[in-house]
Amino acid sequence: MKKLKTALLSYGMSGKVFHAPFLELHPGFELIGSWERSKKLIQEDYPETKSFPSLESILEDATIDLVIVNTPVATHFEYAKKVLLSGKHAVVEKAFTTTVAEALELDALAKENRLKLVVFQNRRWDSDFKTVKKIIDDAMLGEIVEAEFHFDRYNSGLSPKKHKETDNPGAGILKDLGPHLIDQVLFLFGMPNTVFADIRITRDGSLVDDYIDILLYYSTFRVRLKAGFFVRECVPSYIVHGKKGSFLKPRGDVQENNLKLGHKPNLTTWGTEFEDDQGLLHTEVKGKIIKKKVSTLQGNYYDFFEGLYQSIAHKNPEPVTAQDGVNVMRIIEAAIDSDQKKQAINL
Repeated sequence: MKKLKTALLSYGMSGKVFHAPFLELHPGFELIGSWERSKKLIQEDYPETKSFPSLESILEDATIDLVIVNTPVATHFEYAKKVLLSGKHAVVEKAFTTTVAEALELDALAKENRLKLVVFQNRRWDSDFKTVKKIIDDAMLGEIVEAEFHFDRYNSGLSPKKHKETDNPGAGILKDLGPHLIDQVLFLFGMPNTVFADIRITRDGSLVDDYIDILLYYSTFRVRLKAGFFVRECVPSYIVHGKKGSFLKPRGDVQENNLKLGHKPNLTTWGTEFEDDQGLLHTEVKGKIIKKKVSTLQGNYYDFFEGLYQSIAHKNPEPVTAQDGVNVMRIIEAAIDSDQKKQAINL
């Protein structure tokens, strides 16, 4: 198996938690190192790796095949463009860029240079979302009437990370948690016809949006997306109603918490939810009304990296395409436009 030599552009939380453990687990990748600006930490966890002093030192390394752009959102376009121009494949975290125009330019550049450009939307492989998708795909609810997805937290304080709290093009909950919710909906249902949004600041002293309520209009149903920091008692994170029944699922994926605790992923038991977080299905099957808890599918971000490997090594489709990233940015821009104009925006 050809190993894809891979470098990270930072080794903070995302590099340490979401990327390095899966690059280590997958036999098709070799983690070469990371760009580290001040703290030099990657070699403590992976002694065979290298701490690069600059982006240029990574781009000039001809042995590196793939670069993961896991830096603040406002830098994604600049860094990803440099990576592609250096002839290397790129994975870019969410939000893909800060504008639709930037996303389109990166997509065109990757195609022009016959390189893979992939957006890191790992939440498609969350156990809770995978279960919701199966319920919908199996038509357990009949024709969908409405859905509501939440990414709620309770945290009144400001982040110590300056790039998250300063007024810059990449800051705010719309471009932090918003892309997860939007990508999941587009993955399920495709692009909506119209967007209406309410974007607010609710925390004392905050300079960036920290509450979103987005309504997506499809031809025969509606989807509401909500995220905020003042939800002490959470409602189900996934609420889907169809003409035959309903499915309610709390957010239960354990991967992020386990990774933060230093647990190493595997291919057998990883991503197994607690039974208490099972979803409730109340629907009609063959003329009979049923109401029961549904076993949750396993989640595993490894599957993203497997798709990434196959796309580069064997020229298979990307697990999350640049066009997927463009579409998410279209919703984000429409949401901003809607909030400013206080009206629905047709796509």
